[in-house]
Order: sequence, then C-alpha cells, then structure tokens
Amino acid sequence: MVQFLQQLVNGLSIGSVYALMAVGYSLVYSIMNFSNFAHGAVIMLGAYFGFYSLTLLRLPFGVSFVLAAVGTGLVAVLLERLAYKPLRERRAPFLYFIITAMGASIFIENLVVATIGPTYKTYPAVFGQGPIQLGALSIGRIDLTMFVVSAISLTALMIFIDRTKMGKAIQASAYNMKASALMGINTDRVIIIVFALGGALAGVAGVLFGMKYLVYPQIGNITNKSFIAAVFGGLGSLPGALIGSVLLALIETFVSGYLSSQYRDLIGFVILIAMLVVRPTGIMGKSAEDKA
Repeated sequence: MVQFLQQLVNGLSIGSVYALMAVGYSLVYSIMNFSNFAHGAVIMLGAYFGFYSLTLLRLPFGVSFVLAAVGTGLVAVLLERLAYKPLRERRAPFLYFIITAMGASIFIENLVVATIGPTYKTYPAVFGQGPIQLGALSIGRIDLTMFVVSAISLTALMIFIDRTKMGKAIQASAYNMKASALMGINTDRVIIIVFALGGALAGVAGVLFGMKYLVYPQIGNITNKSFIAAVFGGLGSLPGALIGSVLLALIETFVSGYLSSQYRDLIGFVILIAMLVVRPTGIMGKSAEDKA
C-alpha cells in the first residue's frame, strides 16, 4: 500500500508539469489548428532563464520564477510574430506551420548549444534536500513544489479563460476564428495572448523540470510526453490536456514502479498509437478538419 501511495504522489507531481506543457500545446492548437513543435524549445529556455536568474543574477527564487515565465512568454510571442504570422497572412497550408515550428525548435536548441554550451547544469537547492515524511510516505520538497505551483498556475489560467472578457474571446476564436473576427473580436490580439499564456506556462514548466532534474539544451524533448498527453486528452481541450497529462504520468510511474523503467516510454507511445486508432480526437477532443 505504501508503494502504491508513493507512486501515486510521484505520478501526480510529474503529471502536473506535463499538464503545464500540454496546456500550451492545446491553447495554440485550439486557435491555430496546428501543433506547435517549437514549444519544447521555449520550455528549455525557461529552464535556462530560471537557472541564470538564480545563479548569475542571484535573484530570489520567486523573482527568478516570474522572470522565467515572463521571458518565455515574450519569446513565444516573438516566435509567433516572426515565424507564424507571415504564414497566416499568406494563408499557408498547416503543414508549413508544422515545418516552421520544427525548424524554429532546431534553431533555438542549436543556438543555445553554440552560445551557452551543451554541458549539464544543476539548479541550486532552493527548498532543501530532505523529503517530507508522512508516516512511511516520503514526499520530495521539489515534488510538492511542482504540484502546488502547477495547480495554482492552471487554476489561474482556467479562471482567466472562464471569467474574463479576453478569455471569452479566446473561447469564441477557438470555436470559429472567422466568425469571431466578423463579430468584432481582434483575433490577432487573441493569438498574441494565447502564445503569451502558453509561453509563460512553458517557462513555469521549464523551471520546475530543471529543478527536479538537470538543465541542458535537449530538455525540451520532454514535450514529446506532453504532446502524447495532449493527444490522449484531446488536442484543443484544456480539461482534456489536464486529464491526459495526469493519466499518462500515473501510468508511467506505476509501470516504472511495478515493472521496469525500460517499459515507461514504450507504454506511453503505445497509448498514443492506440488512442489515434481507437479515438483520434482523444478523451475530450472534438472532431475537426485540417488539424495536425
């Protein structure tokens, strides 16, 4: 029973970070109907922003955390303005967006390798090393931080989407971009806000993931898991991204704990293939054309 609870705690902490990443995918997909594969590069930059804010600038953790989120939000908006907006204005096929996103990801990753270097970097101990003991259950301080920060960030996002005027504009644009523009909604501004929100969440995820593991140029590859989670829950659905992320993380941790860590990634991709075959729209996704 203790092992079960321990794996449950581990799965929830990792799943919460997966959710931050998957929500960024789903936000962009819901508006622009393509998968932003440059999202992983933005997450990687968030990990570096947080690391250098703590070590080089010696700022407090809270300030470093906010700077990382703001920095990645600006990077995401800049990426949209420079790479995606020209394609939108020319009404390019969605395949061009995907190719551009992949190219941007490779460019940013190699730029970091060329300027900062490929060496691994370790975050300084912010919350101490010792775990929190609840009887026989051991909860890592970073794991607890990951879960709490992710829960607060995702709750704030949901409140913004459901309770604000811009949130309603995002929902309307996700439903029908052309009709929203005809009704007077500034869809260009909506796209900027969506990329800023997705980028900020990517920065939060990057800092949390960098704290738990290491910081290196390929850390953005973890978005493969968040993409699986987004597809599993339903691309374009924020609740689906949350559910898919938590379920995927729980499956991975239980597979690692009861079988072997060698099967963890295998099971994840088997789930992706099975979902695409059985229910391509995911658990909570909706059918739509021209989505990739």
